[in-house]
Amino acid sequence: MTTALDAAGQLKLVIFDCDGVLVDSERASCRATAEFARSLGLKISDDEAHDRFSGKALSQVVKELEHETGRALPENTALKMRENLVRLMQKMAEPVEGAPEMLHGIRGLQLPFRVGSNSSVVEMDAKFERTQMTIFFPENRVHSANDMDEPKPSPGVYLYAAKAEGVLPENCVVIEDSDTGAEAARRAGMSCVLLRSEDLPLPAFWPTPGFVRIGHLSELVPLLRKTLQSQKDN
Repeated sequence: MTTALDAAGQLKLVIFDCDGVLVDSERASCRATAEFARSLGLKISDDEAHDRFSGKALSQVVKELEHETGRALPENTALKMRENLVRLMQKMAEPVEGAPEMLHGIRGLQLPFRVGSNSSVVEMDAKFERTQMTIFFPENRVHSANDMDEPKPSPGVYLYAAKAEGVLPENCVVIEDSDTGAEAARRAGMSCVLLRSEDLPLPAFWPTPGFVRIGHLSELVPLLRKTLQSQKDN
């Protein structure tokens, strides 16, 4: 099967994950989760929380904490954690290095782009406002797996974004940083650019056709420009 990054393919839509790709919020949010877990009596360090919970929806995190504590948490636990994260992001969210410049570059390629994240829309609104990226992402181009109740690795949010754009999954490339998100892209039948340094391990299913790794966002626009040119020439 031809992928969106192949010379014989057709790249028509870029779908960004939010946390760790556009907004540097993973460590702050995982630290908050670790503090909450410790309040439940669990011995979870900030680093362990990052390794365990990075890229996961809060509903998934709550389920894991319930399993580990052996008891049900209050029904509003995820909501309370989300409210805390929104307050945190309003003060601490920062753009991933190179993200604003990269988004300007994607615009220059005249490629449409959307966001598909495990974060709620409320969380993303706070993050984009804090990082001054709201101009890139009107409300109707921001999609939440959490709000759909289909957290990654379900492909639902990516398939929804493609449908909203009116393109097929094979014409999309997802920009991800987590194994969970990359798995969602794989299940959606989309290409994926994984933002990850060379010293970190790749997902268990790697290599996969249409999946590539980059170490910095500055590499993304040249990669997509080369892809579009090769498809034009093919």
